[in-house]
Amino acid sequence: MYCFIPPFGGWGGSMFKGYQWQIIVRIVFLFITLSASSFLLVKGWYIYLMLACPVIIYQVIDFYRFQRKTHDELNQFVESVHYRDFSRYFDVKHAPVEIQPLRQGFNEINTTFKVISKERETQYQYLQKILELVDTGILSYQEESGEVVWMNESLKRILQLPYLKTIHSLAKRDEELYKKIIVLKPGEAQIATAHPEKTTLKILLSATAFQTEGKVYKLIAFQNVNEALDETESKAWQKLLSVLTHEIMNSVAPISSLADTLKHRLQQSVSVLNNNSGSVDDLELGIETIKRRSEGLLKFAETYRSLNKITTLNLTRIYVRDIFENMLQLMLPTLEQKNIEVETILKDPDLMLEADTSLLEQVMINLLVNAIEAVKDKPEPRIILTAYVATNRKTVIKVSDNGNGMPEELIDKIFIPFFSTKKSGSGIGLSLCKQIMMLHKGNIQVQSIEGEGTVFSLQF
Repeated sequence: MYCFIPPFGGWGGSMFKGYQWQIIVRIVFLFITLSASSFLLVKGWYIYLMLACPVIIYQVIDFYRFQRKTHDELNQFVESVHYRDFSRYFDVKHAPVEIQPLRQGFNEINTTFKVISKERETQYQYLQKILELVDTGILSYQEESGEVVWMNESLKRILQLPYLKTIHSLAKRDEELYKKIIVLKPGEAQIATAHPEKTTLKILLSATAFQTEGKVYKLIAFQNVNEALDETESKAWQKLLSVLTHEIMNSVAPISSLADTLKHRLQQSVSVLNNNSGSVDDLELGIETIKRRSEGLLKFAETYRSLNKITTLNLTRIYVRDIFENMLQLMLPTLEQKNIEVETILKDPDLMLEADTSLLEQVMINLLVNAIEAVKDKPEPRIILTAYVATNRKTVIKVSDNGNGMPEELIDKIFIPFFSTKKSGSGIGLSLCKQIMMLHKGNIQVQSIEGEGTVFSLQF
């Protein structure tokens, strides 16, 4: 016998009591009929006993049917719960009287489950939409198997991956980042480097963990801090350069002036001095060296002050094709002289961006000069200028060359002020490019493979 007690006080209690009374009534009537039949059997009134037998059979069949109906109704309800089919409706009006309270209860439970399920689905969709809108990448995976449960669109854009089946498959794409994620403990945060499409991004990794249904899941947040770090680094360099140039100029300027005065007085006194041993000549040479090096330091400081001079932009809407044409016109004599082939790839001739024309041209000149230097010893020197709108809606300009490329350890250093791979380089060009791009709320990135070439990307 099945007894169903719903978790609702009102109809649940009355339904169960009604169900009990119907069983009791049937049992009492069956007991009375069996007692009467026993009495007739003892008395030997077989004719009356024959009349009582159909009644007993009817009562047993009725009791079985009553139990069977309840059992079938309960099975149907359990099946609907098992398959989450809360749209099912149990007909109350045309049901037998004894089953009507049961069906009514099932309908109310189904309605409640339907409301709860709808609320949960709404909350899930709402949460998903929020997580898709945030700029922070989010990845959830099962810690034991490594199976990725969910990753949002921001993470796909950051890593430039359409899909990850397991966290371990990330090792093939970016082993360094994979190792950082695996060892990251819940509650910790760490700066890591990601390498999407041969570029590098600084990412702040944060981890947490949760457990459900006996399984432990790890949740990783990926925050792109590349631009924030670049901005902080740039400001630090600007402050350092400001202090350095100020101190150098204040300290060296008097030395240069004093050296000039000493040289002048020495020349006036040379007629009365004994120069037989050449000491006066040595003194004059020493003073000249001090003066020359002092002027060199002053020129050095003045040069690097230009890094701090650019603070405002004169923004205008310009066609990218005009920038390319101006650059080719300007660099054409050098390109022809060195027999360098230049190719421009511009799928949209009407592509425009908002920038300071003169500063952007300065960036392009620096990049083209570097590219020309890189390909000068190649048998088939080639430079490619490309522009397009990326999937993140940023306008991208690329300057590519088939030069010697750079070793990986130099890539992170080339934007540092004073650093140069050329003997005669000042180390100011790429630092200036980076500052100009940051003023445009954009960034500059480099991809380079040693022996194959280099690509500089300007993202606006």
